[in-house]
Amino acid sequence: MITLDVFSDPICPWCYIGKAKLDAALESRPDHPFAIRWHPFMLNPDMPPGGMDRRAYLELKFGSQQHVVQTYLPVQQAAQDAGLPLDLSRITRTPATLDAHRLIHWAGLEGRQAAVVSALFRAYFAEGRDIGDADTLTDLARQAGMDGAVVATLLASDNDLAEVRARDAEIRERGLRGVPGFIIDSQYVLTGAQEPDVWQRLIDELAARQ
Repeated sequence: MITLDVFSDPICPWCYIGKAKLDAALESRPDHPFAIRWHPFMLNPDMPPGGMDRRAYLELKFGSQQHVVQTYLPVQQAAQDAGLPLDLSRITRTPATLDAHRLIHWAGLEGRQAAVVSALFRAYFAEGRDIGDADTLTDLARQAGMDGAVVATLLASDNDLAEVRARDAEIRERGLRGVPGFIIDSQYVLTGAQEPDVWQRLIDELAARQ
């Protein structure tokens, strides 16, 4: 197997879209060689634990409602083209994602990362749920087949807070400035929401080499 390390944030719309495009390519190449691992990259590492009002966050980041609309029009079009549910009107808070990344980390220990990452994206972008909320995260973990009681206990603790922050800081120090970011076989780097045909060509090239 070849490692495919994915750096992502569950409130990043292009990460949501990028995952869908990667998934489409993988479904078309069921014998792909990738062992996929999800890693933290927090868009807002200094976000208060309770998050922020969504409108206030967007105005602070983009300056005006017009700029917000201009920024999200391509996102909406790309999501539509990818067949993804996207309802930005339902999002009322921009959460801190530190705990969501802890959940993704724990899911990796149980082999459930893909299910948890998908659940986080769907909850935030399609359902407008607050994925910074411990009860919401526990519910999503349970739906993905994890032990809800264990996850709730972990979320109430400081377990792996330092590790997630350190991993986020490390990839920034290595030069990653935006997500989604992909590192293939610990040496080749792709960034952005790549089209399925890009992944298909890469998979075919890797298969030919092997």
